[in-house]
Amino acid sequence: MSVLIADSQKQLEQLLVSDNLITKEKIDELHIKSKKTGEPFLSLVIKEGGVSNEDLTRLSSAISKVPYVNLLNAKINGKILDLLPLEVAERYMAVPLGEMDTKLVVAMLDANNVQAVDFLANRIGRQLSVYMASQEGIENVLKQYQLNVAVDVKATLGSKSEEQKNSKNTDIQTLVQDSPISKALTTIMEFAARSGASDIHIEPLEKELKIRCRIDGILKEIMKLPKSTEPPLISRIKILSNLKIDEHRIPQDGQFTVVVDRKAIDLRIAISPVVWGEQVVIRLLDKSGTSLKLEDMGYSGRALRTIRKGIQNPNGMILTSGPTGSGKSTSLYALIQEIKSDGINIVTLEDPVEYKMDGINQIQVNPEVGLTFASGLRSILRQDPDVVMVGEIRDKETAALAVQAALTGHLVLSTLHTNSAAGILPRLLDMEVEPFLIASTVRTVIGQRLVRRISGEPEGYQSTGIESDVINQSVGELLPKDESEKKKVIEDLGYGDLPLGGQKAYTLFKGAATKNNPNGEYKGRLGLYEVFNVTEEIQDLIIKRATSAEIQRKAQEQGMVTMRQDGVFKALSGRTTLSEVNRVSAEESA
Repeated sequence: MSVLIADSQKQLEQLLVSDNLITKEKIDELHIKSKKTGEPFLSLVIKEGGVSNEDLTRLSSAISKVPYVNLLNAKINGKILDLLPLEVAERYMAVPLGEMDTKLVVAMLDANNVQAVDFLANRIGRQLSVYMASQEGIENVLKQYQLNVAVDVKATLGSKSEEQKNSKNTDIQTLVQDSPISKALTTIMEFAARSGASDIHIEPLEKELKIRCRIDGILKEIMKLPKSTEPPLISRIKILSNLKIDEHRIPQDGQFTVVVDRKAIDLRIAISPVVWGEQVVIRLLDKSGTSLKLEDMGYSGRALRTIRKGIQNPNGMILTSGPTGSGKSTSLYALIQEIKSDGINIVTLEDPVEYKMDGINQIQVNPEVGLTFASGLRSILRQDPDVVMVGEIRDKETAALAVQAALTGHLVLSTLHTNSAAGILPRLLDMEVEPFLIASTVRTVIGQRLVRRISGEPEGYQSTGIESDVINQSVGELLPKDESEKKKVIEDLGYGDLPLGGQKAYTLFKGAATKNNPNGEYKGRLGLYEVFNVTEEIQDLIIKRATSAEIQRKAQEQGMVTMRQDGVFKALSGRTTLSEVNRVSAEESA
């Protein structure tokens, strides 16, 4: 609901009573409960008073003299939606309704915020005529952006001539060059880029073609297209990626670049034959919106100090682990950003080069011409490097060369695929690296996952009994019972002043989710990390070929905060939700 100034609340309460939406006695009861629990009064009015958010918005508009519009069932023309980019609409919770003279008519959640209105007008370069709408109403229109892209694509594909539609013998090259296919693909890619998607999945089914986008780590279906669009669409992608359009039996990989809103976005293409055709996965690498600061990525406190201590070593290995898409490469780039200077030579070996950085010598792996991680690493060591970044240690040869580079005076940064930071060390043993070499070269290890961030201003609520038990089981052992000592420990861990209510109840947070938009409470992602330095005790465990569980226990004894604990603390600080932490770290809680 739109934000009300304090003086307006009494007027709102009077209107609620005069409109027979709630009784005066119920209002007094909810005020008492709000003071006792800390839950916002207006949230209680909706939850327990039986008043709809739409009614609250309507009455608020009457008080603030801003015209009100009900968008719960509104259908906005696609051409009108094009007047305001989706990214801007989501950021400011503002949706276009039409044009009036030279002004753009928009509905906003916070229509009383003059600064926000002025900033939005400057952002899009037009004067605005502003209406007030509820959150549910605005979210109803935001969902239509997704519907709009599906309509646009189908309309574009439907513009092909009847001759092309009915011809069974149309040359594939003619179809590929057909402009409707190009426009449809461009529309899909632009929508994905503006939505902040990391991947586009084009998946053939028996009788249709499904398009999905991964947004903030979650796959969402965008549209389904007729099966007849599959060959020309995939052939168009192959041509843009310089792949063989007549090869359908083996996987192919490629890449190309598109420009969306004057930003260059690199695309990595992976095509694989499946039962019903060829599946295409397009990875979008938009470097413009990614911060390479460790703090912005979610590193803090003890973990941040540990990792900064690790990169001060002149030699040795710093390794990060996690599943595909968990931000491992971004962490390595952030570490390079920290140590980059004119006094050291930094060389990287990547597949692909995701972020082009000034002052860094970056090499793109190309197995087709014999430039593999192993052969490239041999070459790098003859280039007088101080710091070497290897995109991924995939095999025994690369692992052995990376260890040798660390032994001969280089600082080596790399990634492995394991489930935890402690799992890195046994993984190197699996690659037949001698235990004493691992113990003497590995300096710091990092495990990571990504969770979705809470969108907008987080709303606090009291944890349930089950949630409190989860919190106590996860972080209870880290926190002393004495309140003053507890505060010191939390500050040392790097989580600031957390609103910890005790053993039975904690204050948790959620975003602006609704029944119409269950995923609307998230925007962007945040890292969960566990970081530890390889101490003498852990070196002894490595030499004894200890399991990852034994190494994990020793690291925790020495002060490591696990990914799950890091997630729980970030949920308590209002940066994500407990359900998100459970989603990505479920295997640790088992």
